[in-house]
Amino acid sequence: MLSFAIGVDLGGTNLRIAAIEETGRPLETFNTSTEVKRGRDFVIDEMCRVIQVLSSKFSHTHQFLGTGVGIPGIIEMESGRLHSAANLPDWKDYPVKAEIEERLGSPVVLENDANCAALGEKWMGAGRDAAGLCMITLGTGVGGAFIFRGKIWHGMIGMAGEVGHMCVAAQGPACGCGGRGCLEQFASATAIRRMATEAIRSGNASGLANAIRNQELSAKVVFQQALLGDRVATQIFETAGVALGTALASLVNALNLPMYIIGGGVAKAWPAFSPAMYRELRKQSVVFRAGEDEHTHVNRTVITPAELGSEAGLIGAARLPMILKDSHHCSHIRVAAQIA
Repeated sequence: MLSFAIGVDLGGTNLRIAAIEETGRPLETFNTSTEVKRGRDFVIDEMCRVIQVLSSKFSHTHQFLGTGVGIPGIIEMESGRLHSAANLPDWKDYPVKAEIEERLGSPVVLENDANCAALGEKWMGAGRDAAGLCMITLGTGVGGAFIFRGKIWHGMIGMAGEVGHMCVAAQGPACGCGGRGCLEQFASATAIRRMATEAIRSGNASGLANAIRNQELSAKVVFQQALLGDRVATQIFETAGVALGTALASLVNALNLPMYIIGGGVAKAWPAFSPAMYRELRKQSVVFRAGEDEHTHVNRTVITPAELGSEAGLIGAARLPMILKDSHHCSHIRVAAQIA
């Protein structure tokens, strides 16, 4: 009998839940908005209701392994408390894991959403053949995650992967984290929208100003204008690419991982920012240059867009209980071998 797990991608805007087979095949997916204004209990209750419906539906034909939940923000891994999350302001110090487990009556694996996305790409996406990888997610903010030898690297207190708060310009814009010039202030959807707004207000971006007369200004609109050759839109993504290349240079120099995956909504603008990203990376990273074949110009350090898009976090969340099952199985084998 095949097994399956439930994956939950809980964001500040959307709530997505899926039953996913151990083969990676999705059995059923549920999408709704995260009605944060109705309170934490409402969101958790709605989540658990759907989890129970899906687990009951497929338990007749599959073995249920458990539930994995990806959530934005800083998680205290040992206690399962959400320390803080910018898009879930009322959830500070909230015992998310315990609240979900109490309602479901079964164990839950809680993980940061960027870590889930990296795990999804490692399992079923661009990183399936990589021994280790770093993933950078370009969305409302900028997240990051590391996978070493198939496992998420959490760091000492579970906060590894805050790539968005790497400083790429010491005199750059102030960041909500308290620093200045963070990658998030240049390469996130929020930053691209801010830079476009500033350009429009300065009177130097008539193309962008005309483009938003009948629609809301967004990173997608700026990208569309860049594709049309708009000078200001092109420069905005050039700035984002330089910042991303600067951050990647430090990561490549420090970690020397075989693969770096760029995901999140802004990654769809790859044609607009990647040329500047590669130029800056090649200029600043001695390790990246050392990995390049001088004849073919193929680099052993792979920088690539994500393959799974918005599905990565959901797939990675479902993978969490499967990994837990496999680790328990391996532990039993080791104990049996020691007894024998």
